[in-house]
Amino acid sequence: MALPISLAENISLPVVAAPMFILSNPDLVIAQCKMGIVGSFPALNARPAEELDVWLQRISSELEKHNASDPERRAAPYAVNQIVHNSNDRLEHDLALCVKYKVPIVITSLGCKASVIDTVHSYGGLVFHDVINNKYAKKAVSQGVDGLIAVAAGAGGHAGTTSPFALIQEIREWFDGPLLLSGSIATGDSILAALAMGADMAYMGSTFIATKEANASDEYKQAVIDHASSDIVYSNLFTGVHGNYLRPSIEAAGMDPDNLPESDPSKMNFSSNESTDAKAWRDIWGCGHGIGAVKELLPAKEVISRLEREYQTAQKRIAGI
Repeated sequence: MALPISLAENISLPVVAAPMFILSNPDLVIAQCKMGIVGSFPALNARPAEELDVWLQRISSELEKHNASDPERRAAPYAVNQIVHNSNDRLEHDLALCVKYKVPIVITSLGCKASVIDTVHSYGGLVFHDVINNKYAKKAVSQGVDGLIAVAAGAGGHAGTTSPFALIQEIREWFDGPLLLSGSIATGDSILAALAMGADMAYMGSTFIATKEANASDEYKQAVIDHASSDIVYSNLFTGVHGNYLRPSIEAAGMDPDNLPESDPSKMNFSSNESTDAKAWRDIWGCGHGIGAVKELLPAKEVISRLEREYQTAQKRIAGI
């Protein structure tokens, strides 16, 4: 499936950088977009709510300046993640700012509402919705989303348990629209593998935690470098939604990673006055299975350059060149 022109133009590598709660910020998004991949951030990262206006103004203006100064390598579009959960009392405010700045792509999570989709479509924006199974994928498409993000086993943060091979295959049986794949993608080889399976783009986040721009503590970044997939724990304790987290951070919080209790999903709360979820992500570090490929702390620009080289090498290897 060909990607919409508004998404495909200026993409040098078929990657959308996943919005990481707390970690993604304007510095990281701008660096990603300038290097030709879609940068993104959760709207809730901008706190207080008024800060979102500042972030969007800065991202828009800096990317416009980049395009004017380097027309041969224009920046990729950027995306804002909106949590469409009933507890998110900022949704209406944050959506209005997306309209104001005509945010090219809105990524919706934890809920899919036609009213949100219509709002983004009103100015020509695209809506991509993340799903962990075929059931949710069909529901999102019925609501009118433009594309899907298949969040398979091994993805960082909130993640599903289905193999990427199975999830892509099941969705592609009936959906020929834009499809992104998330789950353990941290190398150029795995980006190409995602496309070979039927995805249009790879969706990757954990590999950008250990970048100089990411809003993570030095200890968090070093833990990503030092650990691998065997150090990831899957639990719903911390936010009410199952996700993948680094074992050392759970141990540091005084808990046994192998004996974590279950949480009540009904207690999820993304309100602007709720600090529990923010604290969970700050102290309990979300991370995907692909971190074994992260070997050092680098600027985002150098990480993307590595991915480009690996992707091109993988293409040549498959072609027998």
